[in-house]
Amino acid sequence: MIIMKTAKQEVSNRVKVPKGELVIMPERCKGCGICIEFCPKKVLVFSKEYNPKGYYFPLAANPQECSACNMCSLLCPDFAIYLNKSVSEKTDEQ
Repeated sequence: MIIMKTAKQEVSNRVKVPKGELVIMPERCKGCGICIEFCPKKVLVFSKEYNPKGYYFPLAANPQECSACNMCSLLCPDFAIYLNKSVSEKTDEQ
């Protein structure tokens, strides 16, 4: 699910990945590309649109490839990307 609003409103991208939800906040991004460069599965790419600051921001081009390693979130200097990990419910059958 991708949520995009006008430049004056909050802009965020939420993409379901196999092990959670990848959240990208374009309004915080300065377009450094660290998340794109260090993604081990090459999930992220630069968008073709600018954010309100005038920078290209990342998008999840291959969300099905995301392994939920959280590398993008750990390396982002602007805290513009994070991963909400889903917790699978387990039943105790013994």
